[in-house]
Amino acid sequence: MFSLLQIQNLSVSFGAGEELTHAITNVSFSISKGEIVAVVGESGSGKTVTSLSILKLLPPSAKLSGKILFSTKAKQQDIISLSEEEIRKIRGNDIAMIFQEPMTSLNPVLKCGRQVAEAISLHRKKNKGEAKQLTIELFNKVKLPNPAGIYDRYPHQLSGGQKQRVMIAMAMSCNPSLLIADEPTTALDVTVQKTILELLKDLQKEYGMSVIYITHDLNLVAEIADRIIVMYKGGIVEEGPAKDIFTNPQHPYTKALLACRPSAQSKGKPLPIISDFINEQQQTLAKPEAWTNDKPQTTNDPLVEVKNLIVSFPVKKTLFGKTLEEFNAVDDVSFNIIKGETLGLVGESGCGKTTLGRTLIRLINPFSGKILYKGKDIASIPEEQFREQRKDLQIIFQDPYGSLNPRITIGNAIQEPLKVHNMLPNDKFRKEMVIDLLEKVDLKADHFNRYPHQFSGGQRQRICIARALGMNPDFLICDESVSALDVSVQAQVLNLLNDLKKELGFTCLFISHDLNVVRYISDRIMVMNKGRIVEEGLADDIYYSPKEDYTKRLIESIPGRINFF
Repeated sequence: MFSLLQIQNLSVSFGAGEELTHAITNVSFSISKGEIVAVVGESGSGKTVTSLSILKLLPPSAKLSGKILFSTKAKQQDIISLSEEEIRKIRGNDIAMIFQEPMTSLNPVLKCGRQVAEAISLHRKKNKGEAKQLTIELFNKVKLPNPAGIYDRYPHQLSGGQKQRVMIAMAMSCNPSLLIADEPTTALDVTVQKTILELLKDLQKEYGMSVIYITHDLNLVAEIADRIIVMYKGGIVEEGPAKDIFTNPQHPYTKALLACRPSAQSKGKPLPIISDFINEQQQTLAKPEAWTNDKPQTTNDPLVEVKNLIVSFPVKKTLFGKTLEEFNAVDDVSFNIIKGETLGLVGESGCGKTTLGRTLIRLINPFSGKILYKGKDIASIPEEQFREQRKDLQIIFQDPYGSLNPRITIGNAIQEPLKVHNMLPNDKFRKEMVIDLLEKVDLKADHFNRYPHQFSGGQRQRICIARALGMNPDFLICDESVSALDVSVQAQVLNLLNDLKKELGFTCLFISHDLNVVRYISDRIMVMNKGRIVEEGLADDIYYSPKEDYTKRLIESIPGRINFF
C-alpha cells in the first residue's frame, strides 16, 4: 500500500545541557493512503509533539533529528529539511490540523467565517463570494446551527463545541491529503461528537484522505481507527490493528490504559490509575490496591438555591445600541444544590451549561431570578460586596491555556489568588502550599518556575485545578475540567476531586459532555436542553432509566456504550 507519510527515527528535544528534555526518542511509523491511525497515550507522552513536528510547528528552540517523508503527487519531501516558505505551501493545503484548544486557535478579533474563507482564498484561489459560499457549506457539513449566522459571529460568541466545529471546517476547507486531528472532539458533547466522527469517516472515504487521530479516549479510537499506536514517555510501546489492541493488548501500559476508563462498575470506587498496574522497573502488572465504597457525606440543606433564573444576550441592536431582540441562554431555571453533593450538569453544546455555571458565581450577571448562596441572594448584591466572597466560589474553566497568563510562571499563577485574599502569613508558606498542590495533581515541585507553554494540554488543566483548590472553596464549578485529560490522568483527577471533597467538604457542580464521567462522579444529574432543565434525578436513574427522549438520545450517543432502549 502507498505510504503517504513515513516517520523514521524521529527524536525531538528541548533545552540544552542539564536542562535538556527529550520529548520523543526514535519514533518510527508510517501512514498509508486512506488509512486512519490513532495515536494514544497519556498527557505528555509525546503525541502532540509528534504531530506538530509533521508540520514544523514546534518552537525554534526544538532540536529535531531523523526524517519525516511526505509524498505528494509530484515528489517525496523530507519535511524537516524544508524551508519556512516551502512548508507554508503544505500547511493547510496538503496537510491540515485540527488543534486541541479551539479558542486559542481562532483569532478573537476576526469573524469565524472570515477566518475559514481566508484559508479557502489562499489555497484554492477563490474570490470573496465563492469563498464565503464554500465556508457556509462547510459550516452546514459540520452541523453548525444557522451556518450563515455563524459566519458573521466572533469566536467569543460561540460555545466551546461550536468553536471546535469551526476549526474542523477550516481544516477540511482545502481537502487535504493528510488530516492531523489532535483531540478534535474533546470539547464536544456526545451527540455532536458522534456526528463529527461520522463526518470525518465520510470525508476520509470520499476523498481518500489519511487521518492521524490523536486522543486519550479509547472508546472513540475503537470506532474510527484502522490501526492504533500507543505512546509512553516519548516512545512507541505498542502498535497494531485496532481490534487486536482492544482484544489482546500486549504491553502492560496498554492494558493499564484500558483499565482506567470510567465504567458502569466503577461508581463509588476509586478509579484505577497507571501506577496501580504498571511497575516501572519490571514493566509488569501489579495488583490494584483494595477499593473502598465510601460515599460523600451530604445533608438535606441546600448550599445553592436557584429560582427562576433567566440569562439573556442581545441578538439584534439598533445603530444607537438599543436591543431589538434577545436570546435566553438560560430560560427560567430553578434547582437546588445540596451541601456536600456533586451535581452533574449535561447537555449538548450550546444548551446553556457553561452560561449557567458562570452565572452562579456572577461572572455573568442574570437578567432576572435569584441565586441564593447559604440563604443570601448573591445575584442582587453589588460587585464590591461579592468580591470578598469569591474565594468561596471557584471555577475550573474548559480552556486551560486561555485560563493562564502566558507571561506568568505557573507557580506564581497558583500563588496569586492566595496573595489577593491574604491567605497564609507570607510567600514562603504560600510557595510550600503551591508545591503541595502541584504534587497533589501529579506535577512536580520543579514545575513551579515553568511557563504555561512548557506544558501539555492535560498538564495545564491540572494546573488550573490546583489553582482553584488552593482557595479551599465551599462551592466548586468544574466546567469540562477533565475533558482535555487522557484516561489515566482523568482517573487521577476524578479520584483527587473525590478525595478532596471528603477532606475539605466542598460542594460541586460538575459540567461535562462525557456522561460516563458524570455518572461516575455525580450524586445527581441534571439534563439541560435549549436553556431549560428537562430532566433531573439520581445519577444511576438518569443513566440507566432516562424518561425524556432527549436524554435517551444523549446516552445512545456515548461511544462504546451498550444501548438499553
